[in-house]
Amino acid sequence: MVNNSPTDTTKKMSFNKVLKSSDYDMKYKMAVDFYGKEKYMKAIDLFEQLVPHYRGLVRGEEVYFTYCLCNMKVGDYLYAGYHFKSFYDLYPNSKYAEEALFLSAYCNYLETPRWSLDQKPTVDAIDQFQLFVSEYPYSDLIDSTNFLVDTMRFTLEKKSFMNGKLYFDLGYFNAADITLNNSIREYPDSPFNEDALYYIVKANLKYADGSVKSKQIQRYKTTVSNCLRYKSKYPNGMYIKEVEKIRASAQNKINSNS
Repeated sequence: MVNNSPTDTTKKMSFNKVLKSSDYDMKYKMAVDFYGKEKYMKAIDLFEQLVPHYRGLVRGEEVYFTYCLCNMKVGDYLYAGYHFKSFYDLYPNSKYAEEALFLSAYCNYLETPRWSLDQKPTVDAIDQFQLFVSEYPYSDLIDSTNFLVDTMRFTLEKKSFMNGKLYFDLGYFNAADITLNNSIREYPDSPFNEDALYYIVKANLKYADGSVKSKQIQRYKTTVSNCLRYKSKYPNGMYIKEVEKIRASAQNKINSNS
């Protein structure tokens, strides 16, 4: 990283005077000093002037990367993430390039919302980590990347399941069936899939019960089919007894209406 030791000259000059001066070496020394002292907002003010000045020069990589770090340190994650990615695009062969691409994705991860909100930022963050993996498949940061991606996928899986359950809770049983089945198809290894299939079974029965008589038999058959699907996939599942009762009830209704 950069040399953090202040100089006697920078101590003598005020921040505002250096900020307004045209002495970029002095600005650089003071910016580095502020970074080392964790005075990131003042460092940012100086680095904002230094980044365009040193672009394309030997010092440019270090200046821009430290500017990115300052923005991350103050919690401006979206802005920092944008600049880490810009750094990577501008300096793809830099010694900081790998870290910059990872931190770009990580900053986006830090901005991902809770499961109940729109998950586009989560999808975007996953895409950025996938880009990192494709560029650096043997990086020491791969384990961290996989952990963070798994964490975000869990959020997406929960969101998908809860969308279907919300339809069930609201009494939109056909919509619940469709949404929960789509969730299982999209996330075949999700830990929410047993619950999803259970609510599919319950939704099928309620949908059949509320249907016109001419459509009930077919919908009770769908209920039985999904009960057997649950039993096949989760023979010792937490809902197996209730699913068996639903299957028996649906079968009795089929028999009595045949």
